Amino acid sequence: MQGHRAPLLGSHSLRYFSTVFYNPGHGEPRVRVVGCVDNTQISSFDSDNESQRVEPRVPFMAQDPEHLNELTRLGRRILIIGRIELRTLFNYRSKRENGSHTIQDICGCDIGPDHRLLRGYKQIAYDTQDYISLTEDLRSWIAVDTKEAKSTRRKWEAAGFARPWKSFFEGRCVTWLLKYLDKGKEILQRADPPKTNVTHHPRPEGGATLRCWALGFYPADITLTWQRDEEDLTQ
Repeated sequence: MQGHRAPLLGSHSLRYFSTVFYNPGHGEPRVRVVGCVDNTQISSFDSDNESQRVEPRVPFMAQDPEHLNELTRLGRRILIIGRIELRTLFNYRSKRENGSHTIQDICGCDIGPDHRLLRGYKQIAYDTQDYISLTEDLRSWIAVDTKEAKSTRRKWEAAGFARPWKSFFEGRCVTWLLKYLDKGKEILQRADPPKTNVTHHPRPEGGATLRCWALGFYPADITLTWQRDEEDLTQ
């Protein structure tokens, strides 16, 4: 599955990772959704749970039951949509193949230091292979070069399926992300500097190789610079 670009320095991201599992021997497909802000998981949803409710994974989410109810309603919609998407693909493939299948979905938004939307993204993979994704302007779809994906793209374009996602990214996604960053600032906006360790490895031909290990830092985006006599080294 294609990866989206990492947020820029000083920006933040809200991402939802969804997976729909289908096994012919286990009835309805199973849907799991994990919500993350930057590198921290904040919520999860599993259709196999009897309550089919969004579960908080950080304290500030548990303290907002009204918002959890809103996310639960969204999770149940994703459950329905995911099963529809899976059945659509099965209609194309059922005559040629059987067995277990999965749909993986990454969607989310990045905001900049000014708290405005930098970009939104939605990417879907079928059985670990890229399938269809939103364009950068959030107005249309890009499909891989297969009959099934192209047919899905035509149907989604005709149904205007990009518009609700564009509206979600520009509206609720940004609003929720700012809300999480405010309520969970002690967790989400912390800055833990890396703990570094440099090792020295002599080389047979002379000289030595230096290796630097950086551990325990948050968030994930950091820049490391080698220095010699307090001057940055470009090599």
